[in-house]
Amino acid sequence: MAYEYKPFSYVPPAGLTQAEPRHAVAIVGAGPIGLALAVDLAQRGIRSVVLDDNNVVSVGSRAICWSKRTLEIFDRLGIGPRMLEKGVTWKIGRNFHGDKEVYSFDLLPEEGHKYPAFINLQQYYVEQYLVERAQEFPDLIDLRFKNKVVGHQDLGDAVKLDIQTPDGLYRLEADWMIACDGAGSPTRARMGLDFSGQTFEEQFLIADIEMEQSPFGDADVPERWFWFDPPFHSGKSALLHMQPDNIYRIDLQLDAGADHKAEAAEDKVIPRIKAIVGDKPFKLDWVSVYRFRCIKLDQFVHNRVIFAGDSAHVVSPFGARGGNGGIQDVDNLGWKLAAVLKGEAKAALLNTYHEERSFGSAENILNSARATNFMTPKTPIEELFRSETLRLAQDQPFARKLLNSGRLSLPCSLEGMALQTPAAAQVAPGRALLDAPLISETGNSWLLNEVQGDFTLVGFGDVTLPDLSGIRRIGINQRADHPCFTAAGNHAIRRYGSGKAYLFRPDGHVCAVFDTPTEQAVLTAKARALGAELENAA
Repeated sequence: MAYEYKPFSYVPPAGLTQAEPRHAVAIVGAGPIGLALAVDLAQRGIRSVVLDDNNVVSVGSRAICWSKRTLEIFDRLGIGPRMLEKGVTWKIGRNFHGDKEVYSFDLLPEEGHKYPAFINLQQYYVEQYLVERAQEFPDLIDLRFKNKVVGHQDLGDAVKLDIQTPDGLYRLEADWMIACDGAGSPTRARMGLDFSGQTFEEQFLIADIEMEQSPFGDADVPERWFWFDPPFHSGKSALLHMQPDNIYRIDLQLDAGADHKAEAAEDKVIPRIKAIVGDKPFKLDWVSVYRFRCIKLDQFVHNRVIFAGDSAHVVSPFGARGGNGGIQDVDNLGWKLAAVLKGEAKAALLNTYHEERSFGSAENILNSARATNFMTPKTPIEELFRSETLRLAQDQPFARKLLNSGRLSLPCSLEGMALQTPAAAQVAPGRALLDAPLISETGNSWLLNEVQGDFTLVGFGDVTLPDLSGIRRIGINQRADHPCFTAAGNHAIRRYGSGKAYLFRPDGHVCAVFDTPTEQAVLTAKARALGAELENAA
């Protein structure tokens, strides 16, 4: 394999020889979701213990497509620039029918954003960067590898966990337990919780290959190529895109009922790869077979046990909504859990994590299921619809919007939900921030760097911002006694308008917009975002 797997150190935990202290948060699973949550909480001063049954990063590339919104979250967590430097940036996608291109698209046609629409970067790099980032918080993040959670009990005001190590069994208690233990979540199994949704019969083969020569022909930059009924894989679909280290991901649809073990054997895989890349030399890096699933828990919050990432919801890979959706879970949960632990909000605020992210995962599942049905039609009507869409898309722009090889991940809007104060604006309450470049006397910045992490009130143009405890203030295209910036290229004003103030939540979602931001109006909106309306309704 191109990546060198190095095991992390196992350290015998204190609980083997003495009573463990009460922990604020126990995170089960040291994948991207669990590690990201630990870093998020540490940045807010919250201690956590991270428990994982393994001691290496994930084997195989797994999640590789990281969206702009996810990169912005990773920027706040401290690894975004590192991911961007290592990752393969792409924004052009091409769809083919047979050997003919029918449609191409540009995911980020406008300038003025810190991060691109997507990068491709193997999951093992993301986990490595997150582990190294977590190790920068030795007093706040207790990373425990080879610590397998084998049992847990919700005590009402805490959770008791039983943990197996190479040196024996021990117990600890935590105020909150966050299950980030993946699609096969042992936590979920112990609790007898079932997913609801749809499992498709179709299976796909993933093959990561290492090649010096690009299989993209004359394309001078990396792209995403998707084929319907390609000449090298008749009657099926195929996907090709690039990763770092000269690794290329190929997804191939398999026959219904195919034996997944036989299909993953080299004598079956290599001829299929050669049919795509021709005589160019390559070597296999990783092979896997997966089945499409679009499923989720009915409830993400179970008293003191909370589910995030694949333990809460699973979607098919097309559209890159799995890993990206999980990181957006973290972005939603982290600030709320910290607010509860600090006594700034009641525990009822955590129910809005379920409300908002269950909605987001349902949106991901809907898009994922639609893509699956378009790629693998089940009925003569679905087959006719796809055939005619592909035919018309070659010269009819309206049909190109119907062509579905996976609607790529976008941030979920929370408009109309409990924590937002309704208002009309170009970026309505509930929507995630739209980034924009900023200039100040001390240097250049980006809107995302100024608003994420805390409640932040931003004035665009001619609007006066009140000075309130616990709320940061910045001005754009204004002069005042708080930090002020100029909208570079006028992108910020064009995206948000002028003469308005926006209150951003710590996760970068707008929670209120004001023409005249009075002290009382802003404080009321912040209180609502911290769950005050939920308390009044109780």
